[in-house]
Amino acid sequence: MTRDKQFAVLGLGSFGMSLAYTLSKNGFDVLAADNNPDKVQAASEFVTHAVIADAGDESALRALGIGNFDYVIVTVGDSLETAVMATLVAKDAGAKHVVVKAKDETQRKILEKIGADRVVFPDREMGERIANSLIYGDFYEFMELSNDLGIAEFEVPVEWKGHTLSQLAVRAKYGINLIAIKRNNNIDATLTADTMFEENDVIVAMGETKKIQKFLDKIS
Repeated sequence: MTRDKQFAVLGLGSFGMSLAYTLSKNGFDVLAADNNPDKVQAASEFVTHAVIADAGDESALRALGIGNFDYVIVTVGDSLETAVMATLVAKDAGAKHVVVKAKDETQRKILEKIGADRVVFPDREMGERIANSLIYGDFYEFMELSNDLGIAEFEVPVEWKGHTLSQLAVRAKYGINLIAIKRNNNIDATLTADTMFEENDVIVAMGETKKIQKFLDKIS
């Protein structure tokens, strides 16, 4: 995904804050909004814009230009009324994708019926995972093992099918290591130079975080 995508995060609880931080860390423009000044101040340390605003206030949302964002992520906690209002305003204003946090299936059904493009059920640790899925798509997962090392899981790129590991020279080109293939519900962790990639393979790779992210940018 190109870094010209713009994100608005409405609600800065633990999930929203983690989401805003991960998106910002990956180089995206992020607007973070909450009605709590302390949370807005904390977010201002890393996001592009941090503002005090009520996600349930239509006038406030429109004043933020909410319809100009590629992604509006509504993470306002337990208030269904606020989530519904924010979703309706964002969709009506022209936001391309509206992602909304829900606490149960009943909320999910309501939010989907009023136009939410995606409804998530996050816990405290899921902010980073959801952010990465927005960046690279649902075809992959990424997990940081440390500040500079990570593991990615992704569907085999179309151009890899029918080619062997040695033909692709992934390590030489991208500086990452392919460590396993998930195929037909089985995991093969004994890859060789002659391992050939097939349709529907899911590949597991490990390497420096920056190199993996650069690689995922290329194939996403």
